[in-house]
Amino acid sequence: MAKNNPTKEVEIIKNNKIINDFCITFSTVNGSGSATANTTLMRTFFKMGIPVSGKNIFPSNIQGLPTWYTLRLSKHGYLARVQEDDIVIAMNPSTINKEIDYIVPGGALFYPDDIKIANTRGDIVYYPIPIRKIIKESEVTPSLKDYISNMVYVGILAQMLGIPLVIIQEALSFHFKNKEKPVNLNMDVIGKSAEWAKENLTKSDPYFVEPMQGNDDWIMSDGNTAGALGSIFGGVQFTAWYPITPASSLAESLHEYIPELRTDPVTGKETSVIVQAEDELAAIGMAIGAGWGGLRSMTSTSGPGLSLMTEFIGLAYYAEIPVVIWNVQRVGPSTGLPTRTAQGDITFVKFMGHGDTDNIMLFPGSVNECFEFGWKAFDIAERLQTPVVVMSDLDLGMNEWMTPKFNYPDQPIDRGKILWEEDLQKMLDKYQNEFGRYKDLDGDGIPYRTLVGNMHPKAAYFTRGTGHDEYASYTEDPEIWEESLSRIKRKFENGKQYLPKPMIKSNDSKSGIICVGSAAFPVEEAIDMLSKDHLYFDYMRIKSIPFHQEVIDFLHIHDRIYIVELNRDGQLAQLLTLAAPVESIKFRNVTKVDGLPLTAKWIANEIRKDEEK
Repeated sequence: MAKNNPTKEVEIIKNNKIINDFCITFSTVNGSGSATANTTLMRTFFKMGIPVSGKNIFPSNIQGLPTWYTLRLSKHGYLARVQEDDIVIAMNPSTINKEIDYIVPGGALFYPDDIKIANTRGDIVYYPIPIRKIIKESEVTPSLKDYISNMVYVGILAQMLGIPLVIIQEALSFHFKNKEKPVNLNMDVIGKSAEWAKENLTKSDPYFVEPMQGNDDWIMSDGNTAGALGSIFGGVQFTAWYPITPASSLAESLHEYIPELRTDPVTGKETSVIVQAEDELAAIGMAIGAGWGGLRSMTSTSGPGLSLMTEFIGLAYYAEIPVVIWNVQRVGPSTGLPTRTAQGDITFVKFMGHGDTDNIMLFPGSVNECFEFGWKAFDIAERLQTPVVVMSDLDLGMNEWMTPKFNYPDQPIDRGKILWEEDLQKMLDKYQNEFGRYKDLDGDGIPYRTLVGNMHPKAAYFTRGTGHDEYASYTEDPEIWEESLSRIKRKFENGKQYLPKPMIKSNDSKSGIICVGSAAFPVEEAIDMLSKDHLYFDYMRIKSIPFHQEVIDFLHIHDRIYIVELNRDGQLAQLLTLAAPVESIKFRNVTKVDGLPLTAKWIANEIRKDEEK
């Protein structure tokens, strides 16, 4: 094949290289086996010390529809999605002409040379690749040709960007667990492709990679795996779950790591049980039953599954049974978009359950916090004797992120107010031979509980979701009912001390920006963008609900407050309005719900437009 025709950019490249600061999007077909190639490249960049993040945009079918994978390299450490593509690897003929429109001027398009292109632009570089020819000349069995063909673009990029092949081989060895046969097979194709590019392509784009320093104490992980590991280190003893995108991989990670990390060294038996239930109702019912019995218990689900679990969660709220629920959010309502991300369950979870309910939510804002909240959620649930919902999302849960190494829990397990035989007897001696399961002895709204296995004759009580008094006896007395609900509210108010406090950064500005969860990545980048325009903002990332006093204080001291959310109606803003109605006149909603992670550019533009009014 003849070399590609170099454009005027060739002369410019020598003086205007763009190094470690661009975006590559891979356009393929779902089920085509591109995941190995894409993950290999991400790990390669990570091994080179380059800050990198990966976004997988895939359909909710099994095979055949378009799928995209984006790698963002950022020497400044930004990990949020970006709106434009610098380089596109277009392997799908049905979408290539549309994807060309998203390439920045001066960008590059790599594509199989047998794809016909109708959309031609004079301001981007076209690199046709003879994928079929390279694969035909490689020693690849026919059954693997469609899958291994993705390695052709790995080799082409290695040559064109300056990626050392030895680092790609290290990444492949990690992926294939050091199995020589698949590593050698893939490296053969990669090597031949890199050699072809060297002989046939002239570099006409400005994008290069170079090794950096700073990733030594970092790892790669997705949020669901991190949450599973955090739960294991938090002492999870029972998990019941039912498959649902995007939460399934959390339970699957528990399956993977429990045999390694939670096995009795004497008996060899696993000390944590996982049950795949027949549906979401059964899963939450089992988890609550295990929590009632004294086990550290959890489940994982997403919006539709959580809807089905609501009645049981209301039972756990009123019967005061600890359980941890991971809600990996996706786009709703109804089935919605199962493989797209959102933050649309905030108000639903806050008031989940009929009557006066007020659930606890934790919002991890990074993979590292998924691990941290994995173990902290159990402490909070048992200390406050209530369901705790960890509010992750698809972007954080299913995508690969680089993150600092996880820190082992820095405090002993907190099991809360549990009475065993000796403890119960001391209480009976002190309080005239009476044990009230729902009696507030300490004034903090949190009662004491006994567990299955306590052999004291007065340890038993009847658990019910209907009206009950301090001794768990059935009652419909209006005063007792009202006092019971007031005590639970008091428990939540006093229990804020156990919840993660907000993260606040001050620039001494009278304007502030607020967000939760994975929105932190684009928000923090947007704040840096705006500062270049001399627009400065204080910043608060809320980590838990109910709100700490620091949240209310932040609202009070600022004149204008932007609340950035990945939903339509500004659900976090709604809850902040309820908590501080006088301050709500200052609120400006910055919301979007297209199923894609937010971008810093969009956030900054929305805020600029409002500031200019």
